[in-house]
Amino acid sequence: MIVIAAPAALVTDIPVDPDAHQARQWMLDELSKPPYEAARPTWFDQLSQAFGEWLGSLRVPDGSGFGGLVPLAIVIAVVVLLVVAFLVFGRPRLNRRSQVKTGALFGADDTRSAVELRASAARAADQGDFSTAIQEAFRALARQLAERTIVTTSPGTTAHDFALRAGASFPSHSDELGACARLFDGVRYLDERGSREGFDRVTSLDRRMQADRPTALERIESVVVR
Repeated sequence: MIVIAAPAALVTDIPVDPDAHQARQWMLDELSKPPYEAARPTWFDQLSQAFGEWLGSLRVPDGSGFGGLVPLAIVIAVVVLLVVAFLVFGRPRLNRRSQVKTGALFGADDTRSAVELRASAARAADQGDFSTAIQEAFRALARQLAERTIVTTSPGTTAHDFALRAGASFPSHSDELGACARLFDGVRYLDERGSREGFDRVTSLDRRMQADRPTALERIESVVVR
């Protein structure tokens, strides 16, 4: 009688009846392979699916009761609250700017922006007219603070008054604001001759204040439109 023995490798390498623990491990090893990992839904996929199912669950009531109105009412309420929050809190600076008038500026009806006033000051300085350059540079400084809704100006605002109020918002620049206001008054009303040094002093202060944050904002009274 001839007995043929099975190869040892076949007996030891292929378990015929794995236990529960080993079968579970085989399944986990298989699912951890790249093709299965790539097919697994991400958290965003799951969130999108859940949100889509929630939207799909909303139904317009058929008139038999008011229960179907509850989800729709919640959605409408959330949208309304978001819109109100954006209008009230989302753009506070815009609300302030809508109340700021930027026409009159130190006795002159001037609607130019701070950028335009700086350009005018630079042109006057290039032409050697430092008296005009100092006036335009100080107006640019004042207009910039008005545009930032920090200090407002009105037809009766003087350079000295502006300097005092701007100094309250920028205490570290209060002395220099007063000095530049005196330069403005000198060339504007006292026929003093402007200089390059005076022009540079005003423009230097303007640049520093553009980069600084105020410690306080002026209160702007609300205007009621009738």
